[in-house]
Amino acid sequence: MITNTLPLNGSGHDLAASPFPIAVAEMRERYLRLYTGAVNDVLRFNYNMHATSLPPDFAPLRESMKMAGLAFTVKGGPDITTDGEFEMRAQMLEDLHEDSVVVWDCTGDTVTSQWGEVMTMAAKKAGCRGAVVNGIRDTQAILELGFPVFHKYKANTGMLGRFRMHHYQKPVLMGEVTVKPGDWVFGDIDGVISIPQNIAYDVLLAAEKILHKEDEIREMVESGMKPTDVVKNGGYF
Repeated sequence: MITNTLPLNGSGHDLAASPFPIAVAEMRERYLRLYTGAVNDVLRFNYNMHATSLPPDFAPLRESMKMAGLAFTVKGGPDITTDGEFEMRAQMLEDLHEDSVVVWDCTGDTVTSQWGEVMTMAAKKAGCRGAVVNGIRDTQAILELGFPVFHKYKANTGMLGRFRMHHYQKPVLMGEVTVKPGDWVFGDIDGVISIPQNIAYDVLLAAEKILHKEDEIREMVESGMKPTDVVKNGGYF
């Protein structure tokens, strides 16, 4: 059964308008200037949130890949049944929305590829900005399409008859992190992090301040200042 196929904010309203004080496009641009370590520090020290990083084996297909956007969640698992599978997969791709990042909870599957070339093409057409998924294939084609994918492994075994989607746009558990539809997802070379939608904008502002502070710290270190003096002047390592 498919439910909640529209992107939702915390109040259950659709996201025809941005759920943030600024446009989603601007949120993306500004997050992509950050790095996940700064965001993680904000969540830990400002919000006392210590379970925000997705499992570390989700790695970008290329180290330069970054992604940011609203979580579009998918749940699936090993399953040999095939009735209605193509239709459900097609409907999910149609329901992907602009500036989404599709996040797959694959129930520990280590055999099949849940993402490939044609799904990448459809996702890009929908304005999707990236995918977090266990297995991929058609790797060369995905690279040529320039689509950010964070994956655990590559496999030439397709999902039909081995794995299937159960539902989408419901909360999923990614390691220790519950990702809800509409949460903010940000990924870079150091992994993927999920930020609750209601604090994503404030986290952005705090992380931008960290970047400015670190510019000052770099200047102190480059000037030859001793590490202990850097700390006395408000810096850190």
